This record gives sequence, structure tokens and C-alpha cells, in this order.
Amino acid sequence: MIVKGIRGATTVESNSESAIKDATVELLSEMVKQNDIDIEKVSHIIFTLTKDINAAFPAKFARLDLGFKDTAMMCFNEIDVPNALDMCLRVLIVLNCEDDFKPKFVYLKGAQNLRS
Repeated sequence: MIVKGIRGATTVESNSESAIKDATVELLSEMVKQNDIDIEKVSHIIFTLTKDINAAFPAKFARLDLGFKDTAMMCFNEIDVPNALDMCLRVLIVLNCEDDFKPKFVYLKGAQNLRS
């Protein structure tokens, strides 16, 4: 078994607890689904948010709404790069997996432009 990371990002509709919750749950759910993730194999999750999002911690919703109860999680500010995408939530899921696992990165809403 080895360790690999899965990246994901989305945009958040507004700087409110409910909008952060919705974006977090939608993105993490899609990442879990597309990568067939067993939550027990997740080592840790790192969340970053642009400076315009600070109404809630995304890790709270991962824990309470998606069952990541025993997963180490941290939330950070994304660096403030000029002309970068606003209202952006990024996620890095680090998990124990088989050698041949190929991560599928997930980019939703306005964050789809990050991969084009």
C-alpha cells in the first residue's frame, strides 16, 4: 500500500456557513464517489479557502455531514495571488491506496477553469 493525494476545488456561492457547507459537502461527496474512496483509508484532508471565505470551517461539515470523524483535517488560507479565482475552496485528500490507484481530480463550478 502507498499514499496518494486527490485534488479538488469548487467555488462557494457566498461567505456564509450554509454556502460553505453546501460547497464542502458537494465537492467531497463527488471526490469520494469518483475515486471510490473508503473513508477509513483517508490519512488526512487539507482545505484551503481564498481570503473572501471565512464564515465557517469546511472540516466541520466533512466531520458532521460526511462521516470523516476519525480523519485529521486542517483549514488554511490560500495564498493571495493577484487575479486568482475568488470564492474558491480547494481540497487535498491524502489516502492509503494500492500502487495502481489513479486519482481522479474533481473541479466543480467556477473552479473548472483551473484545469483548462
